[in-house]
Amino acid sequence: METVQSADGTTIAFDRVGSGPAVILVGGALSDRSAAANLASHVGRDLTVIAFDRRGRGDSTDTPPYEVEREIEDLDALIRAAGGSAFVFGHSSGAVLALRSAEAGLPISRLAVYEPPFIVDDTREPLPGDYVPHLAELAATGRRGDAVEYFMTVGVGVPAEMIAQMRHAPMWPGMEALAHTLAYDGRVMGDAMAGSRAPLQRWATLAPPTLVLDGGASPSWMRNAARTLAETLPDAAYQTLEGQDHGPASSVLAPVLLEFFTRDR
Repeated sequence: METVQSADGTTIAFDRVGSGPAVILVGGALSDRSAAANLASHVGRDLTVIAFDRRGRGDSTDTPPYEVEREIEDLDALIRAAGGSAFVFGHSSGAVLALRSAEAGLPISRLAVYEPPFIVDDTREPLPGDYVPHLAELAATGRRGDAVEYFMTVGVGVPAEMIAQMRHAPMWPGMEALAHTLAYDGRVMGDAMAGSRAPLQRWATLAPPTLVLDGGASPSWMRNAARTLAETLPDAAYQTLEGQDHGPASSVLAPVLLEFFTRDR
């Protein structure tokens, strides 16, 4: 494990594997750097891969109050540790953090994103207006399990009857430990889960060449979001990984990322 100091003094923990140009992996909700270990091992055959704990997770510290800009500064510190510029891959809400970081002018030479969870049409219900404050309140009052349940049912769309089983699963305590960061991801998403394409226009002039990915087995609302993003970006390619869902297999995802990041190297 290595660490860097972000601009506000927060310690960001990361693992670095492989050799070659650097790519930074940005995880989504309820994930720490361990979730990226398998993908890192595949991509690290040709690139230097940095997988990190976003603030408030794993071995990274946290500095309240939370602002999305602080997470952008975290990624900036990692890019500096990687040599001053980097490729970036973001998954789910981590994809949106990556987009917002590129928008802020961070030295990201190429960007790949997998299923940023925008809601751009009526193929699913938009999130309630108090979604983020409610998540924050549940976690702040010690109801971490309820915060995870609310995220899973309202945010992700997991049927309520499945939650009772999930609460007894080995992964549940780890998700509860990260429950306070769910509101962070909600803040990263901003107004882009309200059922409109309009919020995506903020990236209509995004500079880095971008690969937008989705899974052929994912729900239509997620695929519509990925397609809409690709249509909005000025320099984007769009690709579907057939048979994959929101958690794509590293053996399928890694070759696609490597081809994109090492093309014309």
